[in-house]
Amino acid sequence: MSPGALLLEQGQALAPLLVLLSGEVEVLRDEVRVARTSEQGAVFGEMSALLRTTCTASVRALTPTTVAVVEHPEDFFRSSPEAALFVARLLARRLDALNRYLVDVKAQYEGHDHLGMVDDVLETLMHRQPRVAPR
Repeated sequence: MSPGALLLEQGQALAPLLVLLSGEVEVLRDEVRVARTSEQGAVFGEMSALLRTTCTASVRALTPTTVAVVEHPEDFFRSSPEAALFVARLLARRLDALNRYLVDVKAQYEGHDHLGMVDDVLETLMHRQPRVAPR
């Protein structure tokens, strides 16, 4: 892919799973950059595949980029427990990092009423059980 190419687009339905083989990409949520990586093996599209939703973010090439494309991610995860475990660990690391960040923010701003919403966010992250549509 050429620099500037959109690999995944937020809101895209039936998106493939992508694995970064070479190059550098940025991840955008509502046109705000939330990540930038050139890590070989980085995975994109896993959230929409697992949640059975449209893409939750866009991925754009920043440099010439090569990706492996998995057209049917759910079938791939069913047939490859190792890949499913890899993605589960990746998501667990992200969730852990987010939880640590939110706890840090809460500790820094303890007693400030306008950040009481951090409690609500933490509670939602830890206990919310979203409904997943059957396939």
